[in-house]
Amino acid sequence: MFDSLSDKLQSALDGLKGHGKLTEKDVERAAREIRLALLEADVNFKVVKQFVDKVKERALGAEVLESLTPAQQFVKIVSEELTSLMGSSTTKLSFSSRPPTIIMMVGLQGSGKTTACGKLANFLLAQGKSPAMVAGDVYRPAAVDQLKALGEQLNIPVYDEGTEADPVDIAKHGVEWARAKGKDVLIVDTAGRLHIDEKLMHELVRIRNTVKPHNILLVLDSMTGQDAVNVAQQFQEQVQFDGVILTKLDGDARGGAALSVRAVTGKPIKFASSGEKLDSFDYFHPDRVASRILGMGDVLSLIEQAERTIDEKKVRELEQRLRKSQFTFDDFLDQIHQVRRLGSISNVLGMIPGIPQSKLKGLEVDDKAFDKIQAVIYGMTSEERRHPDIINGSRRRRIAAGSGTDIHTVNQLLTQFKQVQKMMKQLGSGRMPKNPFQMFGNQS
Repeated sequence: MFDSLSDKLQSALDGLKGHGKLTEKDVERAAREIRLALLEADVNFKVVKQFVDKVKERALGAEVLESLTPAQQFVKIVSEELTSLMGSSTTKLSFSSRPPTIIMMVGLQGSGKTTACGKLANFLLAQGKSPAMVAGDVYRPAAVDQLKALGEQLNIPVYDEGTEADPVDIAKHGVEWARAKGKDVLIVDTAGRLHIDEKLMHELVRIRNTVKPHNILLVLDSMTGQDAVNVAQQFQEQVQFDGVILTKLDGDARGGAALSVRAVTGKPIKFASSGEKLDSFDYFHPDRVASRILGMGDVLSLIEQAERTIDEKKVRELEQRLRKSQFTFDDFLDQIHQVRRLGSISNVLGMIPGIPQSKLKGLEVDDKAFDKIQAVIYGMTSEERRHPDIINGSRRRRIAAGSGTDIHTVNQLLTQFKQVQKMMKQLGSGRMPKNPFQMFGNQS
């Protein structure tokens, strides 16, 4: 996300490196480049002006001009001000002492609101909550069916009364239903429109006044840039939401919405949604986003992601096998699955400090290469996976045909596996590495 903005800001800051001392002219030049980068990213122009003025005010003081490491101090100031712009700290949901906690979801049609309901429910489920959902969008074709399908997929109950009932009654009855079922969180999906109109807002206000939600979350499409901020202003004036969910951050998000919405509305971004999978949803961390924009990585998110997805039991089992110098294609397959749960390789690399977005842009990281590897391994017999040395020419031809690949691909995998196997035997005398990527050589 924010690739273009990230490149331009890093370029502006790189221009200061190597200066033993910064002059006011250096600061002015960098500030001008930052201003242009933010405007091109569709950040609200008033927000840009305030941001640049703050950076300049701090940079022209003793904090930078008299520092022994002026360029580093300038980067630190930009990072702190970016973080402040997006909210300084992570803002979480308010939970009621008397369940269910009611979360009302609002937003325009096409912003990803119904999908965000499912993702939020899944997120809360992982937090130990017992969520339920209400299908209150009776106008968009298939919206009720979409939410029910998400509920079935997650094994989370969904309340609906079809598409003929009044959305206010649906929400009211849904609260009573959730309370009777002992659910501690209820997520209420509501209707959206292609644009804001009086009828939409009146209905949302009626639902709000009837069910009195503990949290009202505005779902915004991050790819709409400054338009998303205009939408947020209007929703804030009439519905008075508590926080924002930014969706589609894996797309061509220029950054305008993320960097403007809090400054303009005064309301925090609470969650970020990226990717199509239901688990691609998490709290929005302003400091981590600022760090990634400036090419400083996001190690904390990477660690948290690894802790959520990597199976510690399997890691311990593998460690025991390595101590006995055992490493088979079944183990190799397990490691592929562990790494793939972390998300796309491009996204993971973007979290590692010192890897600029510009470098990643030119790097072809084909996640489908894993599919090909898995297909070849699945094409082997159990005996072949345990003892790959028995795979002769005829077996290679059979594996290639069965996996839909060719002899070259099978040979290449066998050669790479031998290299990994050799490395694993060396690791057997020590401890299991925490970094699962060390197991893959050049697979990515």
